[in-house]
Amino acid sequence: MQFIDLMAQYKLLKDEIDENIRAVLDAGQYIGGPYVKELEAKLAEFVGRKHCITCANGTDALQIAYMIYGIGEGDAVFCPDITFISSTEPSKMFGAASVFCDVQPDTYNLCPKSLERQIKAVLAEGKLTPKAVVAVDILGNPCDYDEIIPICEKYGLILIEDAAQSFGASYKGKRCGAFGQIATTSFFPAKPLGCYGDGGAIFVDDDELDALIRSVCVHGKGPRGKYDNVRVGVNSRLDTLQAAILLPKLKALADHEIDERQEVAKRYNEALKENFQTPFVQEDCISVYAQYAILAKDTETRDRVVNHITEKKIPNMIYYPAPQHGLPVFENEPTYNEEFTVSNDYCARTLSLPMHPYLGKDEQQIIIDAIMEAL
Repeated sequence: MQFIDLMAQYKLLKDEIDENIRAVLDAGQYIGGPYVKELEAKLAEFVGRKHCITCANGTDALQIAYMIYGIGEGDAVFCPDITFISSTEPSKMFGAASVFCDVQPDTYNLCPKSLERQIKAVLAEGKLTPKAVVAVDILGNPCDYDEIIPICEKYGLILIEDAAQSFGASYKGKRCGAFGQIATTSFFPAKPLGCYGDGGAIFVDDDELDALIRSVCVHGKGPRGKYDNVRVGVNSRLDTLQAAILLPKLKALADHEIDERQEVAKRYNEALKENFQTPFVQEDCISVYAQYAILAKDTETRDRVVNHITEKKIPNMIYYPAPQHGLPVFENEPTYNEEFTVSNDYCARTLSLPMHPYLGKDEQQIIIDAIMEAL
């Protein structure tokens, strides 16, 4: 049993993926080329953005977003307390302060009320300049953008959507990756749309931002090419092989995998809702369940379930064992007396189960039965 069964997907798409890989090898063009251009066009169309710029990985995508907006010393960047470090790592890297916000008790996404409290606290202290909000669509579930966007507009903050876990999800008819001035995603193999290595993408609507990002991705190249360096940049490009692999996988995601993820989640929900807090998705929204996370009634119950299903050789994970404000690397970041009640509770009780579009009913029932045995 696999936590995420990439081999099952490969068997279904093998002919298309193998044909594309052979075409890349026959052409001998491993950087750039038609596959990368085709993928960027299809990603932009799928999300509903004017521009998509692929890059080496999702972390680079976020770092580049910070770079093009000049986020650095003296700035405050507001982030959810439940996320992976890559959402906030660039703040530390560029000398800005990460100001964490509590999360909502149902979706586990950035809490708008906590966000506004933290913005007001920064303004009252007067030491930092509020600069940006990173809204992370955690576990594949979109943030509450009807609440977050007006707060960003009220305080003049840049909104960066971190859609690393939510590619394919949607918020009230609009795809994740389409929110904020800029959005980023990851094609790490375990993501809803994953390549066979590392990869990422950045989404914008502004033509000048598109040109700037493409410059930054190739060592700050100027109009005359990569030896005409007009700014400090990075080396961050999606390999041609990865683009060729992602094209049939993007089609599969759109054609059937999003729907199949809903079916797997529905079966879990029906079986577990009486004994666990199961994922909540807002009305008119679609989660892609990058992870299927449940909350046990307490830490002791969570640990008992984990131990039992591990003994049964059922893979499981905890996303995430510690909130961002509790990580050693961020121990000196300002908290402004925010208590992070929901974040701490989430980390104490969360557990993630195998989740992918190819999880059959029989295999899923084995997982469910083992959880019930543990209870």
